Amino acid sequence: MKKVKLKIDGKEVSVKEGTTILDAAKEMSINIPTLCYHPDLDSWAACGICIVKVNNSPKMLRACATAVAEGMEVITQDSEIVEVRRSVIELILSTHPNECLTCLRNQNCELQRLAAEFGIRKMTYPQRLRDLPGDMSTSSLVLNPEKCVLCGRCAKVCQDMQGVWALEFLGRGEGTRIAPSGDVNLNDSPCIKCGQCSAHCPVGAITEKSEEHIVWQALRKEDMYPVVQIAPAVRVAIGEAFGQPSGKLETGKLYAALKMLGFKAIFDTNFAADLTIMEEGSEFVERFTTGSGPIPLITTCCPAWVDYLEKYYPEMIPYFSTAKSPQSMLGSLSKTYYAEKMGIDPEKIFMVSIMPCTAKKFEIARSEEMFSSGQKDIDVSLTTRELSRMIKSAGIDFNNLPDEEADSILGDYSGAATIFGATGGVMEAALRTAYHLVTKKDLQDVNFTEARGLEGVKEAKIDVEGTEVRIAIAHGMVNIASVLDKVKSAAEKGQEPPYHFIEVMACRGGCVGGGGQPYGADDEKRKARAAGLYTDDLKAGNRCSHENPQIQRLYAEYLGSPLSKKSHELLHTSYTPRPEYRW
Repeated sequence: MKKVKLKIDGKEVSVKEGTTILDAAKEMSINIPTLCYHPDLDSWAACGICIVKVNNSPKMLRACATAVAEGMEVITQDSEIVEVRRSVIELILSTHPNECLTCLRNQNCELQRLAAEFGIRKMTYPQRLRDLPGDMSTSSLVLNPEKCVLCGRCAKVCQDMQGVWALEFLGRGEGTRIAPSGDVNLNDSPCIKCGQCSAHCPVGAITEKSEEHIVWQALRKEDMYPVVQIAPAVRVAIGEAFGQPSGKLETGKLYAALKMLGFKAIFDTNFAADLTIMEEGSEFVERFTTGSGPIPLITTCCPAWVDYLEKYYPEMIPYFSTAKSPQSMLGSLSKTYYAEKMGIDPEKIFMVSIMPCTAKKFEIARSEEMFSSGQKDIDVSLTTRELSRMIKSAGIDFNNLPDEEADSILGDYSGAATIFGATGGVMEAALRTAYHLVTKKDLQDVNFTEARGLEGVKEAKIDVEGTEVRIAIAHGMVNIASVLDKVKSAAEKGQEPPYHFIEVMACRGGCVGGGGQPYGADDEKRKARAAGLYTDDLKAGNRCSHENPQIQRLYAEYLGSPLSKKSHELLHTSYTPRPEYRW
């Protein structure tokens, strides 16, 4: 690719043609402040904080949206530039509530950080707050439009990355605001609760629905038996909240912290991921080998994806696996199998799940199958961010905790289970066991590297003892339409399906990039978190779900076999078409 030479702050640099001034400056370790910019999104220069001076330009230009040119000379900071940037920040603050101490983003807010960096200690402009009501209509997300800085990130994520269009700009001029499409409540919009809007919001205008207080109350009740499960992606991201690098495995410290918080039993969602593979893998093999159901089989671990399909592609429901997500399976088993084994009244068990996802808050009550134990299978679902706040509130020195173990009954897991948290991981785990179920043989190499990576859609052909299995993997909702349209087109023409098995995750990178993960995720962090999960897989004694001895014991003692009547009662679900969202 052609290179362009330019000078930034008097130093010469050579960068690829088309590079923005902002990115060129980053290559030289020069920081240009931004607020609306995010590496996941196309720049659109909304905030004006990244202004710079360029030779031969009569005006200051916005670095995030200005491409470099041969011979360009850029000044990124002088007293005039600093003063203009400070004025822009002060104007934003004049319409922003002074609620930092009670805001969920306190000490983790990009506007707060900018105000501190520019030494803003008083209000220069008269405060003129907008009287905009909050929106708490969903069980997953809360909108606080008064705190919105109109950066547009949430709308661009929802429209461009997710293809959902649940958020948009409404009004003009000073009346401009971000709101659910059609100016309805968020719960009445096409929103799929993925939480990518909250993960990309620089301030506290969109947050997860915080439920830590409910868990604290349960932990205090002497007549309750609080138990907890942690999802695979949480263990490679929680450390970021305590200054650790992305991708560092913190499984043992998580177990220790949860015990210190007062949970009486520590489970691991990975155990149920192995169980999901047994059920979903068996479902795939049955359909693939006997024609008992339509092909391709489509995974259903991601509740935001399930919500999306019910709204936008209800005609594809027959292709969906009926297997519940690992979260839901473990919730059901905690109040049935575990309760029976331990002699505990299921009504006393208070199940908390720690998830990288805001849509999991929606999932725990999405249908009657989420009450398969006779009670609500999962009482509260917390995000990784919520758990990190609880650990800090308790005064726990997370980084210096000794590693501890989970409770083996619902805590042991294989390497296949832990890679569920990365895009392609569910497919890879399923193929490891599906190969065994079809051939009755063990794989010599369990690594399906074709399923890995951050390409939006991945396709591969897998040889299973001479039989071709065609797979597709999509992450980021905007990428799934092309995959489903191929399936629909083939079905309409009476042709062989283009795929036999499809995995979908709503969030870029899969659960490692979930809407409830620590703020600041980009592709580098997603890759690091995924690498942590693959490291956990390599370290595992068993790397296939069917090899997990506790899973084998569960079937022998309680469930009978995959797809049995009891398995269907506790571990499977159904779906509801909602075509009114197909605008």
